[in-house]
Amino acid sequence: MLTREFFLFLSRQGAIRKWVETSASLRNVTRRFVAGETLDSELAVCAALGKEGIFSSLDHLGENVNSLAEAAASRDFYLAALDQIAVRQLPSTISVKLTQMGLDLSEEACLENVRSLVAKAKQASTRIEIDMESTEYTDRTLKMAEKLADECGCIRAVIQAYLFRSAADIDRMNLLGIPVRLCKGAYHEPHSAAYADKREVDRNYLKLMKTLLDRGNYPAIATHDEDIQNEAQRYRRERGYNADRFEFQMLYGIRRDLQRRLVSEGYRVRVYVPYGTAWYPYFMRRLAERPANAWFVLRNYFK
Repeated sequence: MLTREFFLFLSRQGAIRKWVETSASLRNVTRRFVAGETLDSELAVCAALGKEGIFSSLDHLGENVNSLAEAAASRDFYLAALDQIAVRQLPSTISVKLTQMGLDLSEEACLENVRSLVAKAKQASTRIEIDMESTEYTDRTLKMAEKLADECGCIRAVIQAYLFRSAADIDRMNLLGIPVRLCKGAYHEPHSAAYADKREVDRNYLKLMKTLLDRGNYPAIATHDEDIQNEAQRYRRERGYNADRFEFQMLYGIRRDLQRRLVSEGYRVRVYVPYGTAWYPYFMRRLAERPANAWFVLRNYFK
């Protein structure tokens, strides 16, 4: 049986990663979930989404860089993306992992890298979405998000519903007026830190979602779960909130029919669009998050 744990295990196997990354057939299949390896490919996808009334968030794939030079290079990829967002007037944000900006090597250097992105984002009238990683980084990530939000604004922090701590984290973000993207979470976490049962994660997600709809600052409801999306819409109507009080966020290549339907119903939808050469860890986490996606991959690989 294809399970979340199975794909998380595969994501950590170097030999399998090498085989997958050199397979032309599988690389073609992943184009459903990854815009391509270049910024031009990414921008073309974001422009096409924009024509459909769908916002986007650009993610240059990569995490846990090995040197400050690599972190600076990752920063420069994003600076180039922000320049093009401004030039092409795209309704796009950028999504950044702090480990990609050098968090493991130097918190000070990481902060300076992200500061440069925030300044550029402010010029481009957009925002930086600071992705959340494993619990090893939760405290440091939120601390940096708070600092940058206080200095410059245009920051959105990501909170994961499968963590026990997330209710307190959301209360703090709401108190500080920092926008939150709520997702379920896709990392392998210890049982002492996270819910293991999907039903518990879903229940916590709904609870946190309603807190954000009531007291959050333009939150993002990031899920492909149609039941949760329906409950967000029902709760919004019950409370008399406008549809533009929040946005739904979804992943590129997953439930495109649902993305279009939500837009047609007057909701704001932002699609998380990754690009770059370091696509394997991202791809495996997407399969772990929703193992049914694996059948799409397998069907196409053997065609």
